[in-house]
Amino acid sequence: MRFPRDASTPLLALERARRRITIGLFASQAAFGAGSVAAFTVMSMIAAQLGGPVLAGLPGALGLLGRASAAYPMGWLMDRAGRRTALALGYVLGTAGAALASVAVIGGSLPGFLAGSVLFGMARGAADQSRFVAAEVHPPDRRGRVIGLIVFAGTVGAVGGPLLVGVTSDWASGWGINELTGPWLATVALMALATLVSFGLLRPDPREISRALGASGQNAAQTERPARPLRTVFAAAQVRLAVAAMVVGQAVMVMLMTMMPLHMYGIHETTQSISVVMTAHTLGMFGLSGLTGRLVDRIGRAPVIALGALQLVAASALAPFADGLAQIVPSMFLLGLGWNFTFVAGSSLLVDQLRLAERGRAQGVSEAAVAVAAGAGGIGSGPVFALGGVAWVGALGLAATLGLVSVLAWFARSSRTVAAVPT
Repeated sequence: MRFPRDASTPLLALERARRRITIGLFASQAAFGAGSVAAFTVMSMIAAQLGGPVLAGLPGALGLLGRASAAYPMGWLMDRAGRRTALALGYVLGTAGAALASVAVIGGSLPGFLAGSVLFGMARGAADQSRFVAAEVHPPDRRGRVIGLIVFAGTVGAVGGPLLVGVTSDWASGWGINELTGPWLATVALMALATLVSFGLLRPDPREISRALGASGQNAAQTERPARPLRTVFAAAQVRLAVAAMVVGQAVMVMLMTMMPLHMYGIHETTQSISVVMTAHTLGMFGLSGLTGRLVDRIGRAPVIALGALQLVAASALAPFADGLAQIVPSMFLLGLGWNFTFVAGSSLLVDQLRLAERGRAQGVSEAAVAVAAGAGGIGSGPVFALGGVAWVGALGLAATLGLVSVLAWFARSSRTVAAVPT
């Protein structure tokens, strides 16, 4: 099925297609998020059971490797075969990875579990690009809010994933198998659901909607122009700012989020207190995404990135003084909200700057960079914490965020220089 590309396309049909695609993307992201959180919750415990505590972090690291390695190929496939095909293939990989991991846990196979973790990580390399797909079927003045909506789907995962762990673990025990298999079996079903939703609701392919928008004059400059080399794409100041915002926000968020529970454990805070802190952090990350998206559309991409950077600065600066809930809760909330601002605004800015023919590849490169940043933040924060505690982790986060602030300053100077050139 191909979507008509001429300006006479009925607006009602276009709006219905947008709504259907957006609902499909939200639903598939919610299912993927819930499955991811449930699987990740027990991942380290399974690895410790199968290979010993020293290997507890290996499945997560391999999942990040899979995510980073698959992001660009999935983006390339989006440009060649369409958005629906690439996203559905990603969810198929997730289904296969979760199934392989489940069988491996039942059979006591560490290599099988690690292979399943890699496949599952590759699925995320595709799924995380759903926000870009949602954005391109809407005009520029609505992209921020629709990206915020897709990011908000992560709330379903944050809430539903942990709830699944207890229920499905009990089911697995009742079936006479390893209780930690339960969350992974639930993830198989959720990944299969995401696959079916993608096949069923992403019609016509979102790429055709984007072409129709261009043909109707709403975004003609980006629609039919040929793809540029990636080197040219990433030389643009706006693209660099967009990627820097997402990468720095991701790295700083992961660094502090990973180490704060360990810091709290070291100062003898209760698990209930840790839970309160992580709830505040999750609320900052996902709960206000709708408002963030509207703010992005109202005041602009770069100003919201700047606000996000200020929040990350504040969160990092508070970290050295985090010796009780009164300091830790605001710090972690600001950390989540700063990530949200930089992620939603950076994503919106990136979509704005890309031509239709190059979006998949360029967004794939961007997602690979974000995945590497997440891995570097998670792995690098451990040695830094061991050397100087949470104060050093906060200092590192502050340094990284000030780097983003310098990019913002460079971008502002570049924009003023371009504006001053006579036309």
